[in-house]
Amino acid sequence: MLNTLIIQPPLVQLNTPYPSGAYLLDFFNSLYEEKNVKGRVEWFDLSNSFFHKIFCKHGIAHIFNSTFEKALKLSSQYESQGDDNTAFHLRRFISQKEFWINWIDEIIAIVCSSNSKISGREFAHEFIRSAHVPRGMRVENFLSNLNRDVSTDDAQILSSLALADLADYITMVYDQNFALIRYAEHLATSTAEFSETIEGLKAPSLNDFYKPLLLEKIASYKNEPTLYCISVPFPGCFESALFSADLIRKECGDNAIIIFGGGYVNTELREISEKGIFDYCHILSYDKGYGSYIRLFDEFINAACGIEDEKQCFNLKEAFENIFDSRRFYNFSYLKNGSVIIPLEKENEEYKVLYKKEHEYIRKITPDYSHIDFTKYPRLADDTNPMHRIWNDGAWLKAYIAHGCYWHRCAFCDTTLDYVKDYCLTDINSLYDSLCVQAEKTGVHGIHFVDEACPPVALQNFALKNMAVKSSNKIPLTYWGNIRFEKTFDRDLADLLSAGGLTAVSAGIEIATGNGLSAVNKGTDMENIVNACCAFKEAGILIHSYMIFGFWSQSVQDLIDSMETLRQLFEAGLLDSAFWHKFTLTLHSTVYEEYKKGKYPELKILPQKKTQFAKNDLHFEGEEKSEKFSAPLNAALELWMHGEKLSKPVESYFPFKMPKPSIAKDYIASLIAKYEENRDRKFHKIPEQGSKEKLVWLGGVPLLLDSSDKSKMQICWSYMGELLYADIEKSKVHEVANVLETISAKNYDSFDKDKFSAERIYSVLGKKLYKELRGKGLCSLI
Repeated sequence: MLNTLIIQPPLVQLNTPYPSGAYLLDFFNSLYEEKNVKGRVEWFDLSNSFFHKIFCKHGIAHIFNSTFEKALKLSSQYESQGDDNTAFHLRRFISQKEFWINWIDEIIAIVCSSNSKISGREFAHEFIRSAHVPRGMRVENFLSNLNRDVSTDDAQILSSLALADLADYITMVYDQNFALIRYAEHLATSTAEFSETIEGLKAPSLNDFYKPLLLEKIASYKNEPTLYCISVPFPGCFESALFSADLIRKECGDNAIIIFGGGYVNTELREISEKGIFDYCHILSYDKGYGSYIRLFDEFINAACGIEDEKQCFNLKEAFENIFDSRRFYNFSYLKNGSVIIPLEKENEEYKVLYKKEHEYIRKITPDYSHIDFTKYPRLADDTNPMHRIWNDGAWLKAYIAHGCYWHRCAFCDTTLDYVKDYCLTDINSLYDSLCVQAEKTGVHGIHFVDEACPPVALQNFALKNMAVKSSNKIPLTYWGNIRFEKTFDRDLADLLSAGGLTAVSAGIEIATGNGLSAVNKGTDMENIVNACCAFKEAGILIHSYMIFGFWSQSVQDLIDSMETLRQLFEAGLLDSAFWHKFTLTLHSTVYEEYKKGKYPELKILPQKKTQFAKNDLHFEGEEKSEKFSAPLNAALELWMHGEKLSKPVESYFPFKMPKPSIAKDYIASLIAKYEENRDRKFHKIPEQGSKEKLVWLGGVPLLLDSSDKSKMQICWSYMGELLYADIEKSKVHEVANVLETISAKNYDSFDKDKFSAERIYSVLGKKLYKELRGKGLCSLI
């Protein structure tokens, strides 16, 4: 018997579980079945549980009672230093502590979808108006900037901001490493030595709240051989992962094998030289890890041979030591005899066998959220921007359409690592069917595709399946995700995806100039970016863009031009939100790979510290010069995302001299005009003989009406909220209506694909009607 316990330590995004546990759960269940292994497989999202341990009446009372004197003393210190504002907020917090304690459960009920004891909707009326409810700085700022009367529709935002206010207090007087989203992120990303991180294990929130929670979860596993798979997706989870591992080893001893995996391990700990980490975990698992788990289970099965009673436990420690006796694994690192054993090379024959087996699993496994109670996840809404809201305001089932990136060439990205370059498409039919099952089980029908970039054809096929479900009695899915701004996303595809349930996309522009896009090797240009944005916005889809500043070769002129282009994109209504990232050079990036080959002699990379245990980030001469741009860029963006100051000159946001943009004021407007011209030209293009183009109908049920011309009738249809009309010869009425019903997108998977031939459809509709329907319900497939 062998158990597997999957743990997500705190803190990750609060509104929904991180997907690694869902994929590991399905993988291990499949592996247990395939290998006929006896034991339990379970997944605990302790990030969510930790949040509720703190943000409840008992938790907040403990924090206020243990910090009362410290907070009072700190307020006096701030006052003596002339910081009356901070002193005021601290004193108000501790004076209102009973308000916070008595209201916290109601606040949580407002931001959670449901609660077994409290219905938050009724308390929302009191919370937004009463003078006897707790108030912090964030809540007051929101209310003071509100240019209308507060309403119950604001309750979710006010409750989210109240939690953020409480988190500020916790960070200031209780645990300086605490953050509402990612615990101790600043330590994990900036510390140079492993010993500094270990100091963080003394943090009060981990010991007071997380420790009893973890002890409760592992209690039934202590005396049984168990693999503890701890996910570390972000730097902010690293300390809590170490804390988890330390406690599990102390409590479970030889019955535990602890494995760290996830994004932080993949990127930061690949070149690990710090052996101290193996005092906490036994194994570091890179990339998906499936290949090594497959081999590991084969070895454990051999170790358990001869044990006839399936409930009897074999010696896990002894088996582990024998299995890992200086041999190398597919994608595991571990410590043996004082040396770090690294994974197999890709040329190794065993690697090739396991790689093939792993990809079989990647294509077939789907996320399993059956262990998750989504009513316990808060829907935080700290901003009125609709695109910002979508991240947190909804309990999305996170999933991959494809693993890896089909482009994998961007200069700044970790393109040498498998999670980016090892592209593998899932089976869309299996994925869609599985997500529908998960939606029925969990009650959550929203999907967030967390791909590096969703492949356009796969998105199209997913949308077509969803439209078929929409026409049935089943509840369809709604979804959004990451894409690339590329020419494939034209108006046809955007319309189809919108009709098929797509609500929003996020994509990288990075540097919005011709030189910038070339420098980061985006593989697209501003014309294609604008084309995609226009198509999505016409289809009613929200758009978020990622931007970069401080790229190693970026000039100040290129930065201000990129900022001006971004301003024009917002002014034209082509973007709903964006985010500026400061460029970070990484060990596994395209830039560094090319640098090693001598491509950039002008790039001066600084040596890493020998004691640095996280190895991915690199520093280069002059990178600090770009830090001064951060605040002005973000200040401007914050205004633009809320429709303000869109005509203000971009150079005026900086408190120091900046050049004027060199791009034309109508740069984006001219690209929009070009898009519209090309769009209309495509809609009016007649299908060529022998064309393989296929069309689907998105225009609903066509209605047949009498016409003033007795030889004709009118066909009437609804598309994107409009009611449209076209004349048609009486003799062709029923044939046209029939062909439109046949090629309805909902039927695409059910009919012979030849029936959707553009050439055939054109022959029925005729030139005039064909042109009237194209772009107004008659949609071309990729």
